[in-house]
Amino acid sequence: MRALFLIPGGNAQQLQAFAAVAAVAEQLKAQVHVVCQAASLALWKLQPAVEKVVAFPFEEATLADWANLLGTVREPDFQLCVNRAQGRQVDLMLSMSHIPTRVALKGFSATAQVKPSANPWPNQAWEAFLKPVGVHLDAQSYRLALPKAELQAAAKALPAGDGPALLLAPAGDGQDWPLDQWQALPQQIRAKLANLRVLEPTAAGTGALQRAALMANADVVLASDPAVIEWALLLGLPLVALGRAAETLPQRPGLQALGLPGQLKELGIAEVMAALGLG
Repeated sequence: MRALFLIPGGNAQQLQAFAAVAAVAEQLKAQVHVVCQAASLALWKLQPAVEKVVAFPFEEATLADWANLLGTVREPDFQLCVNRAQGRQVDLMLSMSHIPTRVALKGFSATAQVKPSANPWPNQAWEAFLKPVGVHLDAQSYRLALPKAELQAAAKALPAGDGPALLLAPAGDGQDWPLDQWQALPQQIRAKLANLRVLEPTAAGTGALQRAALMANADVVLASDPAVIEWALLLGLPLVALGRAAETLPQRPGLQALGLPGQLKELGIAEVMAALGLG
């Protein structure tokens, strides 16, 4: 069978859907197509369960865009659509698509309306969209596998030395932990761990695969960047997530939420070092 996922939102929202897409592909033996923002196309090319990715400007879409998307989704013979978009235009498009099973939170095009999940972890909350078609989701056990060659190439590009590799990923917005704190942290850590190696997620160039491979070589991740937090979860890395509510993370060893959302400016270096096990 063929399954279509409509997933608006940025990179973090796309990564949160990886486990759900993999579950549909595996349990329904489905060929999966994903419709997402153009900026996220490269991410889905790392998900082996996805056969095709289609760029679509959900928030800025014109009538012509919706008409073109209708033509795109009517060409293959889809049996299932899992839709996270909302609005009259997407309902009109899907109602004319001839896809027999259409799962959504609401909208007149839905053949199965979802009861929102009470699970605050977005990855597992996707299960509510899969239950109508009999798919079970265990997002906690899902891990994204990367090609061995890319992992080895990224390992060779790491800073010289044999010390632990700490990946730092600030969000860089007005609510982030102050930049001077991010810059001062490595020096503070090296007072305890002289051989510390510091990584940045953009250091491997612009390719999504190369960046993911670099992150996968980190020993621990300190991040406020929403997408990097999601990458760390998918790769099973130890993580300190700044400004992320603890209940929105899975419960497993090696994960810690630190700092209330919107209040990171009050966070001191000592608190961050303690969360990293260096207090």
